[in-house]
Amino acid sequence: MAGSYLSGIFGSSPVRPLQKHMEQIVACVRELVPYVDSVLEGNIERRNQHHEKIVDLEHKADDLKKELRLHLPSSLFMPIDRRDVLEVLTMQDRVAGAVRDVAGIIVGRDIQIPAEMSVKFRELVVTCVKSVEEANDAICELDELIETGFGDNERERVGMLLTKLDATEQLTDEQSIELSHKLYEIEDDLKPVNVMFLYRIIDKTSAIADRAQRVGSRLQLMLAR
Repeated sequence: MAGSYLSGIFGSSPVRPLQKHMEQIVACVRELVPYVDSVLEGNIERRNQHHEKIVDLEHKADDLKKELRLHLPSSLFMPIDRRDVLEVLTMQDRVAGAVRDVAGIIVGRDIQIPAEMSVKFRELVVTCVKSVEEANDAICELDELIETGFGDNERERVGMLLTKLDATEQLTDEQSIELSHKLYEIEDDLKPVNVMFLYRIIDKTSAIADRAQRVGSRLQLMLAR
């Protein structure tokens, strides 16, 4: 049944499975906002509920990735190399992995985000979600790129989307640096082990945008060929 379903998708649009996978990634990343809100509120029950949803969405994305790899034709008659499709798929999957890492560390260590960092941390999370949505915007243009034979106008449009993504990823770098500085200022008042994990959380959170930007970088390489 799965093979027949995926064959139908490939028959209508060679890149549609890639887009469906990215849609699942976006859903997973968006769940991080209410998850973080529950963490900042100290609502353990809601936090755990959102964590379970993140894990479930990440697993669904992983299952879809495996199915796509299994059923991807060895030869695609389109202006996109099969290897490029697989590499974009891998980059997309790593975005969800970063979300899982952030949520897992917080739940596993029962981490509380210090009040001095809460506003800026939430801003970082929101910006990371934005970066993934922008990567998705670019992925959604693949059909149009193919239909236009990678025409100049569509290339320019995708290029503008990727430039926007780069700027958003740069913003997350700045936000994570600011958060690290704030943590450095208050770390003497915290347990050393918590400080270590808070630095990891900042790093893993900013990695979401970094991996979204890598999805864009892979698309950029495809456009350059």
